[in-house]
Amino acid sequence: MTKNVKSAIAFAVAALMICVVFVGLVSHKNSQTEVFAEEKTILTLQIDNPKMTVNSTETDIDENGTAPVIVNDRTLVPIRAIIEAVDGKVGWEADTKTAVLNYKNDEIRLVIDSVTAYLNGNASELDTAPAIINDRTMLPIRFIAESFGFDVDWNGETRIITITVPKAERKSTAATQTETADAPVVYMTSEISPESLVEIYDALGFTPEGKVAVKMSTGESARTNYLRPELIGDLVKKVDGTIVECNTAYGGSRAQTAAHKEAVKERGLDKIADVDIMDEDGSMSIPIAKGEVIKEDFVGAHLSNYDTLISLAHFKGHAMGGFGGAIKNMSIGVASSEGKVWIHSGGTRKTGSIMGEQNPFLECMAEASSGVSDYFGDKIIYINVMNRLSVDCDCDANPAEPEMGDIGILASYDPVALDQACVDLVYAERDNGARTLINRIESRNGIHTLEHAAEIGYGSRQYNLVSIDS
Repeated sequence: MTKNVKSAIAFAVAALMICVVFVGLVSHKNSQTEVFAEEKTILTLQIDNPKMTVNSTETDIDENGTAPVIVNDRTLVPIRAIIEAVDGKVGWEADTKTAVLNYKNDEIRLVIDSVTAYLNGNASELDTAPAIINDRTMLPIRFIAESFGFDVDWNGETRIITITVPKAERKSTAATQTETADAPVVYMTSEISPESLVEIYDALGFTPEGKVAVKMSTGESARTNYLRPELIGDLVKKVDGTIVECNTAYGGSRAQTAAHKEAVKERGLDKIADVDIMDEDGSMSIPIAKGEVIKEDFVGAHLSNYDTLISLAHFKGHAMGGFGGAIKNMSIGVASSEGKVWIHSGGTRKTGSIMGEQNPFLECMAEASSGVSDYFGDKIIYINVMNRLSVDCDCDANPAEPEMGDIGILASYDPVALDQACVDLVYAERDNGARTLINRIESRNGIHTLEHAAEIGYGSRQYNLVSIDS
């Protein structure tokens, strides 16, 4: 069957600066869902002006009269004032010359003279290395802004820099859980065990055909919350499945096939099934019939070897997407290394940095996932395991410890309904430790992935939640 994701504030405590090259949400309560409308903090700074405004209120940038300047075609703006204006924190580790920026649940670490930056432990390449100039630490604002979810605009005529920081405010929308026969079923069990995983699979009444791929994350390190072989082994053996995964596009232990295979052995996944790194032999293109941002998806070339696909995803937070579940597993997860850059960049490139505009990235995840779904037709199902609910993805080598308890296992033929149900269940635990994960989802506009998926006809945000627990 042939088928085709910022100093040093070597802060001269008097003035911290950052170098920038300017080139150019859902709460389940009963059946009520909430999403978050965008409210903004707007900061403006002007070249050679020691004042800044925060939501139209003027203030000194710092007590020493520091003003943004242009040096060698680089626009330098003070980072401490910006980060602290939005309740973030700035730190400096002198021994390693590392700048540490914290905003909400995210941390950026940058080392002077190094083009490698770290967002929540994930490495990314910078266009410009941080540097200390005249006792000022200069950092690339574009990476910081995009990583923290800020928007940056440069007006060359007025020489004004505008930084827009989104906030979240609740507003009610239509309910997602319904009791209508037309809504897809999402099965759920609150038990997380090898037996219950097999039971929820059986509840779907699914019959695999031919060669079966079980797509899961192999985890960036043994410290991550990837699904353990002890949990998934019985199911994988039941379907005679091959565990499939693709290489990463951000460096780390799984960027190259040989190292990735060693990581698989370290996780013990090779003891329960064959494991296929699908882009070991490159990529293949598959069409995206529902695509509005991208019309094709670049997946691991070995995908064509499989007739049936089972998405076995660990539901959790994600530093760039807000959350990761079935849709992320079928888009970023199935994408080859170059396909990952393609999706992250909003379909603008296949090599280089994974940083790009946020909403196009989210939309491309939904669209790429729809392409994989169409490729397999009716021979694809989706299972999400809601355990170890960290704000960080399994692609983070050092994820934060979960602040909320495990919820259960969910399964459906509709990945949009499945991910929506998982998000709703997280919101239902708002007062039981879920606020940090909720903040992660909101700060990344994560719900937009589901909105766009529904808009293009990929799936439904309405669902019937059916417990299989006796």
